[in-house]
Amino acid sequence: MRRKSFQDMGCPIARSLEQVGEWWSILIIRDALAGLSKFDEFQKNLEIAPNMLTRRLNSLIEAGLLERRQYNDHPPRYEYIPTKSAESFRIVLLSLLTWGNQHCLSADASVQIANVKTGKIAEPILVDRETSKPILSDEFEIISGPAADAAVRDRIDWIRHNRNKKRNATRSLSATDETTKQKSRKKRTSARR
Repeated sequence: MRRKSFQDMGCPIARSLEQVGEWWSILIIRDALAGLSKFDEFQKNLEIAPNMLTRRLNSLIEAGLLERRQYNDHPPRYEYIPTKSAESFRIVLLSLLTWGNQHCLSADASVQIANVKTGKIAEPILVDRETSKPILSDEFEIISGPAADAAVRDRIDWIRHNRNKKRNATRSLSATDETTKQKSRKKRTSARR
């Protein structure tokens, strides 16, 4: 059974998954960014079948994430070099590493991010370049971009509507809780008098 293609979907997350969503692809990019470049190096490090590695490397070349360069004529041998597109994927890999350390371990982290000069462990967060505020705060939301088609705009509007309903319900509950606490304090104060 052939899987559905995400290439024509309006969502950039879906289109990104079309390029790198297969787990071997993400691990190959990880290794290429770490300095591995030869077929044998990828195969040994990942313990991946040669036919699967060939397919994944070809798909990453086609997606513009790796460039294939010949380094030996006889026999012909190639190396696989990360492109600028792969370099910009590094932030995604570091985010996955951080998320995995926070949510997928039963013990201490086996891999961490550290400052090269100080050796201090980094705790990365995604921030807005202009304000330096964490993107995960309530001050930011996903909105439709200029190229969004009607389906994307409708989906984002639906998500925003539901999120706002939940926020308003939470605020209403918080306000009710606060009113109840204030009445309770007044009763206690009156009872003491």
